[in-house]
Amino acid sequence: MSPAPDFFWFVEVTSIADGNSGPEDKQLRADVFLERTEMRLEAMAVTIPHVEGHPNRVPFEGVLTVVNSASDKAPAGARGHRVILTREAAEKAMPSLLGMAVDYRPGWDGHDARRKIGLITEANLAGQKLTVGGYLYARDFPDVAAEIAGSSQNALGMSYELADARVEDMRAKVWKLTRVTFTGAAILLREKAAYRATSFRMAS
Repeated sequence: MSPAPDFFWFVEVTSIADGNSGPEDKQLRADVFLERTEMRLEAMAVTIPHVEGHPNRVPFEGVLTVVNSASDKAPAGARGHRVILTREAAEKAMPSLLGMAVDYRPGWDGHDARRKIGLITEANLAGQKLTVGGYLYARDFPDVAAEIAGSSQNALGMSYELADARVEDMRAKVWKLTRVTFTGAAILLREKAAYRATSFRMAS
C-alpha cells in the first residue's frame, strides 16, 4: 500500500505478519520505567555535553501528544479520521523520537519538514502525556526564536510526524494506531494541532 501524504504513513495491520521489533539503539541512555499503581512513567534521553551559554542551543519543552485518547481532529494524512495512539505503541516508539528534528511553517499552522529549527533530545511518558525536550537553533533562526518568545502563554502546541504506522481497523471511525515510528515534530498554534492538549515552551 502506498504511504499516505504528508506525515502520517500507514499500513493495514491484517496485511503484515507478526514480528518483534528490532533491537533498541545501544547508544541511547534510557531511564527505564517507574511503576506506580496510579501512574507509569518512562523516560529516555540522549546525553549531550553541557556548554554554558551556547548561543545556538536554547532549551525547549513541550507536550507532544496524549496517548489512549482520540485526537480532537484528524491529523494530516489520516484521510479525515481522528486517531488514538496507544500507550504501548508510544512506549515502543520513544527511541525513534530521540535525535529527530522539530520544524515549523510560517503562520504556525502546520508542518514543513524542510524547515528544521531544533532537535529532540529527550522524551518522557507520564500518565497520558508524551512530553519532549531539546534545543532550538536560536542563533541560526533568530526571527523564529523571537516569534516563539513573543507568543502569548499557551498559544503554541506540537504535532508529531510519523512513518510506518499500523492501523488496527481501517474501517473504524477513529483509527487506533498500534505501531508507529516517529520521524519528527512540528511547532504550531495549539488550535491548529490535532491534539489541543499539546503545548510548547522555549526557555527564557
